[in-house]
Parts: sequence; C-alpha cells; structure tokens
Amino acid sequence: MSHSFDYDLLCIGSGPAGQRGAVQAAKLGKRVAVVERRGTLGGACVDTGTIPSKTLREAVLWTQAANTRAHGMSPARATAAELLERIALVVARERSVITAQLARNHVDVFCGDAAFTDPHTVVIRSKDGARECTAANILIATGTETAAMPGVIADGEIIITHDDVTRLKALPRSLAVVGAGVIGIEYASMFAALGVEVTVVDRRDRPLEFLDTEIVDELIHQMRKHTVAFRFGEAVERLEVTEGPPRRAVLWLESGKRIVADMALFSVGRQGATTLLQLGAAGLVADERGRLAVDAAFRTAVPHIFAAGDVIGYPSLAATSSEQGRLAACHAMGAAATPMSAHFPIGIYSIPEMSMVGETEQQLTAARVPYEVGVARYREIARGQIVGDDSGFFKMLFHRESRRLLGVHIIGTGATELLHIGQAVLGLGGGLDYFLTTVFNYPTLAECYKVAALNAANKLAV
Repeated sequence: MSHSFDYDLLCIGSGPAGQRGAVQAAKLGKRVAVVERRGTLGGACVDTGTIPSKTLREAVLWTQAANTRAHGMSPARATAAELLERIALVVARERSVITAQLARNHVDVFCGDAAFTDPHTVVIRSKDGARECTAANILIATGTETAAMPGVIADGEIIITHDDVTRLKALPRSLAVVGAGVIGIEYASMFAALGVEVTVVDRRDRPLEFLDTEIVDELIHQMRKHTVAFRFGEAVERLEVTEGPPRRAVLWLESGKRIVADMALFSVGRQGATTLLQLGAAGLVADERGRLAVDAAFRTAVPHIFAAGDVIGYPSLAATSSEQGRLAACHAMGAAATPMSAHFPIGIYSIPEMSMVGETEQQLTAARVPYEVGVARYREIARGQIVGDDSGFFKMLFHRESRRLLGVHIIGTGATELLHIGQAVLGLGGGLDYFLTTVFNYPTLAECYKVAALNAANKLAV
C-alpha cells in the first residue's frame, strides 16, 4: 500500500461489517482506522438493534417462565424498567469487547460524522471539530436507519419506531404494529407474550415471504393464541393522536377500519444510512433506499471503495454482515478469500423463534426439484416435554433421488441453535443417510433430526 495515504483501509461504521473488516485488515499487517458517528462503538447492532432487542426477548421469556411457575396464581405484569434493566449491562459489555478488540489490533478509532471530499479522502466532523483522513481503500459499513413514513412523526411515547422500544418508560396495554417484516413480527410477538393486546397491520397478504410457508403459518397460529390480531392486505391512510387523557394513537386504514391503541409501533422498513456521506464526491450513487450496489468482491463502482453489511441490502443479518466485512477487507488488501457459503442460516427471534437454512418447499417446487419432507414435532421429543414446548415444528427437505439434504426449517424453542447441525450437514453435502445412522444425545431437541429423517425414509420407501 502507498504510504502517501494515512491508512491502508478506512472503515466507515463500527457495526459487524466495519468491525470485522477492520480487524481482518489489521491482522494482515495493514494500517487501519474506523469512523463511528455514535459516541460508542458497535453501531446500530449494539445500540438499538440486535443486542438490545434479543436481550429484551430473553427478559420476556424469563417473565413468561416466572408466570408459568405461578401455578394458577394471577400472573405478575412486568414493568418496562424490569424488562430493560439487563439491556444496559449487556450493551455495555458488548461495547467494551469491541473497543478492546480494536485496540488490541491497533485500529485507530474516530468518532464523528464521515463525509467524502474526494474518492480517497474523508472528513470527520464531531463536537471537537473536523479532521481529514485519507485511505488507499475505504469500506462503507454504515448500516441502515429507520425509514421515514410520510405523515408519521415518532415522539418516542405514543408513536414509536423500533429504535425507541428499548427506551420505553412504560408498557402499553394495547399496541398497533404497522409492518409485518422481521422487526415488526419480533416485537409484536414479544409484547403479546407480555399480555399486551397487539394488532399487526401490513399491506401484504402474508408476512415473511422468504420463509417456508408452513413455518410462517404455524407462527401466525401461535401468535393468534396470544390474542394477536392480524390485518393483512391493509394500509394506514392516516394517523391521529388523541389529546387524552390518556393520549392514544388512532390509525385509520384505507379500508375504512379504525384501530385505537395506547401505542403505535411503525416498522415499515429501513434504508441505507448513506445520506451524510456525500457519496457524489467519491463518484458513488446510492439507490432510492440509500443502498450501494457491489460486485462479488463487495467492490462498488469505484474500485478502491467497498461496501458491506446492511447498507448493501439482503440478507441484512448481523452474522452475514460480519463475514461480508471480513471478505471485503481481504479483497481490498489483495488477500486470498473463499466466497461466503450460500448456506447461511436465517434466524427470526420472535416468540416462538424460527430458523432456516437452504431451500424452501416453494423454491424447490418452482425449480421442479423432486424432494421429500421429513417432519418431527417437539411434542414427540422427550426434550420438548421437558422444556414445556409441545408446539415446536421441525422439518427437513431431501432430494428424492440423491437423498441429499436441501433445507432445514424450524419453529420452536432453541430453533436458531438447533439449526446449525443441519447447516453443517448441508454445507458438507450430506444427506438422509447421515441422520439415519448417527447418534444424538438423549434427551435433546437434536433428536428431531433423527425423527424427521425416519419420517422421510418411510415416505421414500413407499
């Protein structure tokens, strides 16, 4: 790398992609710096996204378990303060881990808003002033921010976005969730598990189209058991907030329906956090949703500028963003890198949680791939009875001729952990015979693999 630049790699953003990219380049012996617009490291992942929301989910599950152990007594209603207490501790710990990791690898850190002045130069503005940094290569890993909804202004109390959830001062009695994407469904299920009356509104006919249809149907069924009401094929025409007391949100739908709730959570998508970057000065243009297009090496239209993580769009997962950042750094530094596996896991941290890897039945049917389904239900598994989950559902898809594993789809306790066995077998090209001959610990949820494999084998034998 040319020493005419301050750094070999400058990472804009310290979330999973920026952090991992910076560490990878540092381990290759390069001069690296990270710019983070927040005063603390970790990006939205640690500040308002993955870490806080999953910590909140665990608090909700603990509350559920405590109420289950009440043995018929009136369940205790958790307060917002009780639920959010642990979030600050976990977030602080994660930030300290990231800070220590970057320091250990001699990565310089700058806090402030970054903006391009030319393709190799970024100006960083903070309350302490402005400074310029030059870099031979730049990695844009700014992630996403909540997309604005016309006519809706979040006040953090009655009208909120998902960024506000982990800062609530009180839990509502009723909640309207606008948007049935991953974030909307996760929070809707969490609030419903706390006894909040939840209504979900989405203009689509069904949520989470990228997941297996049967798994999503089971999720909707279980959420309805928690009294969640779904209004699919509906859109919000206008929003009002009553004067009160108490102040309430009134959502008027295009169909003429009216929903009144103590609080309205708008989760209508996210857009790339690129507005402040002055991309034009670097010769870049984002799409209408603020995202950047990249090639297989995560290289943008400007050869020495890379982008990774949520800012480039699908799959927008913390795990894949981290790997994308690492691979982008390798390509930028000219280091050999194996492409990311196509068989990455998807985890939805709703209650109950869902996870999948590989193909869905719908994809296989559209591609005319002959397949067979193997099914197991948690109520058939001893561990399912032990943990009190009799509604978990597990299925594997196998090629009818080669018997190779094509996909794994799970809804239920521990789905996001349980999936990794199937991910490994899928990645190694294994199939039905492995599951039929291997031995799993007993009693564990992993026995679902054996039961589902036997179910598929019985069907193939006919």
